[in-house]
This record gives sequence, structure tokens and C-alpha cells, in this order.
Amino acid sequence: MLYAVIPAGGSGTRLWPLSRAGHPKFLHPLTGSSASLLQATVERLAPLTTPERTLVVTGAAHVAAVARQLTGLPEQNILVEPSPRDSCAAIALAAAVIALRDPDAVMGSFAADHLIGDPLRWAETVREAMRGAERGLLMTVGITPTRAETGYGYLECGELLGDGQLRMVAEFKEKPAAAVAEAYVRSGRHLWNASMFVWRVDVFLAELARQQPALHAGVTAIASAWGTAEQDDVLGAVWPTLPKISVDYAVMEGAATAGRVATVPGDFGWNDVGDFHTLGDVLPADPAGNVVLGGAKPGVLLRDSSGLVVVPHSGRLVAAIGLHDLIVVDTPDAVLVCPRDRAQDVKAVVDELKERGEEDYV
Repeated sequence: MLYAVIPAGGSGTRLWPLSRAGHPKFLHPLTGSSASLLQATVERLAPLTTPERTLVVTGAAHVAAVARQLTGLPEQNILVEPSPRDSCAAIALAAAVIALRDPDAVMGSFAADHLIGDPLRWAETVREAMRGAERGLLMTVGITPTRAETGYGYLECGELLGDGQLRMVAEFKEKPAAAVAEAYVRSGRHLWNASMFVWRVDVFLAELARQQPALHAGVTAIASAWGTAEQDDVLGAVWPTLPKISVDYAVMEGAATAGRVATVPGDFGWNDVGDFHTLGDVLPADPAGNVVLGGAKPGVLLRDSSGLVVVPHSGRLVAAIGLHDLIVVDTPDAVLVCPRDRAQDVKAVVDELKERGEEDYV
């Protein structure tokens, strides 16, 4: 049975002012139901694992909220990172802790803030990746592209492995320019990199030691003290010294070059809910194309308007007349209004607030 690791970090700056550093997007119900993104992630893991084999890695500021939302998870399965060190440290710590419990374990890493349209099909894709992991490969779940997207990294696929869906990964590709993205999609050899990984913990930790010996030594030292009286002291001393790097850069790119990475193509309605425009594309809309987060509420009144994404989060009435293709986010202390095609620019507002020292809004 799979050990599932859910890295739950980041602040979702493109979903500001709904998503904040103290209450980031994975804690919000952006799924079209009452479940938060984090809760939906745990729910779709149910066919693959158990709460006892599910670990969440999150920041100290979010531990209480994660525990409140995941009451079925054992307390010791919430691993606390004292400060953000990017994804490699978080995933490696979980792998090292799992290796102490079960040295032969197969582990999957799945972000806390993704939407999956077809959870059963997703689970079957992960099972296929598990079969590759049992053969000693570092597996990714690649997403079959539906458009020439410039906001995602890509996986360049090599030869098929046997008669199944597994393919070797020849190379990880950075987020491309539009023309390059179009060429990738036309080639039929490229998948989106959704940063979903499946591997045997011993294989991953060996590859980590080969490419990132300092990081490997650090997480091994922390894991060896995990659950003991020295845990907090060792974590506090070692964690700040770990390299701040993503697992893609730290391990997967080099492993692919060495012929140790394979992928399973997935087509299960994946979305990383990166901004409000995307949210408007994936959640149910009214006949005019308007999406109201939380469904039709008495607190929203729309007349002669279309293509709106409205997030009523203050308790005030939000009324719109004659508006089209806009984002309207109303929270108790901040209001955002912008065209849907400028949704990616919301991050710039957060950056400016930080520069101005207005951290209360961030």
C-alpha cells in the first residue's frame, strides 16, 4: 500500500486577497463543494492508502488549521517545517521519516492545492506509476496537454517500457515560450509536469544522496531524531542549513539525464487552480458564464453581466450591473477587481504590498 505525502505550503499569491500567508489556498473550499483543496486531496487518496499512511508537510503557521481540517489523520503524521525551504526539503524529510517506519515503502507526493476532475481515473494512473516505482524507477505522473500552456513545465518522453503506458523521461523542460509550447504539444512527446511523484523511498533517498549530499545528510539527521525528545532541537538546528531548492531541480532533472525517471500519462481533469481566471474555468457557471464561489448566494446580485468570477467573502452584498469578464473578490479588509485576462498580474499587487511593508494585507 502507498504512503502518501502531501506538501502543503505556499501562499497562493495569484488568489489574493482570498488566499493569504496565514490562510493559503489549500485551506479554502475552491472545489465546488464544502471541502477544501487539502481535504479533497486526502479524500481522493482513500482508494490508495489509509490515514495512518498519509503524511502532510506544512509550515508552523498552518499546523492547527491542517489538524482541524484533517481530524482523521494521526497527529504525528503532520510534519512541521520551521521555515519554507522549497519542495525538496519537505518531500525528502517525509521520505526519510517513512523509511524509518518501512524501508521498502513506495511513496507518492501529491500537492495539496490541485483539482482533479476524475478521482477514480487519477487513482488508476497512480497505481500504474506505483508499478513503475516497484521496478526501481523514479516515477512522475505527466498530464496529457490540452493546449499550448506557457505556465507549466514539460516532460519530454522517451521510449515506451514494455507494453504498458510507462515511458522513460528524456528531459525536464522549463516553462516555454508560446511558440515552443505549441511545438511541444504538436510533437506528441511532451507532457505537462504536474509535480506528482511516486517512488520507493530507498531509491529516492539514494538519488538524493548522489545529487544533494548535504540535503540528504540533513534530513537523515532530522529523521533519526524524529519522535524523540531531541526532535525539536535537531530540527531547529539543521533545517535552516538545508538548501532551498525544488525537488525537480535538485533530483528529478539529474535523475532523468541518468535514465532513472519514467512517467505515466494522465488525463483526469487536472488543474492547479493558479488564479481566479482558472477557477472560473473549472467551477460550475450560470447560463451567462458567471461563477460565484460557494454557489448562488443571497449576497450576490448580478444583472446584465457575464463571464464574471465573484468571490463574496465579507458578508456584504456584492452587486454588479453590465459587467463582463471581470474578477471581483470581496474580503473583510480588501477588494480586488480586475479583468479575467489579467489574473496572473494579481501576484504583482502582493509583491507591491510587501515592498510597502503592508504585511497585514499579505
